[in-house]
Amino acid sequence: MSMNIDSKLNNENSFWDISLRGELDVSTADKLKEHLHNLADEKILDMKINLENLDYIDSTGLGAMIGVLKKLKTDNKEIYIINPKSNVKKIFTITGLDKIFKVEG
Repeated sequence: MSMNIDSKLNNENSFWDISLRGELDVSTADKLKEHLHNLADEKILDMKINLENLDYIDSTGLGAMIGVLKKLKTDNKEIYIINPKSNVKKIFTITGLDKIFKVEG
């Protein structure tokens, strides 16, 4: 399965608005990692990642997000996880990452 990433800079509120669609796993994690790091290199801002169309996430996908979060945290920025499906939200809860990321919805 593949994953699509849409992102845009929200200048009004100063954050990256990112939407993921498909499956975030070992075959797509590097794509996400590269994309998020490029955004952070362009401008260090909070990232709001909308997961309402993400069907699946595994540990490599979580790892990609953790790596970018560490980079953002050096400038006191956060990653907000928005609208995760119940199966995806469950992974954040089971791993305790719902305490590290700001999970909403």
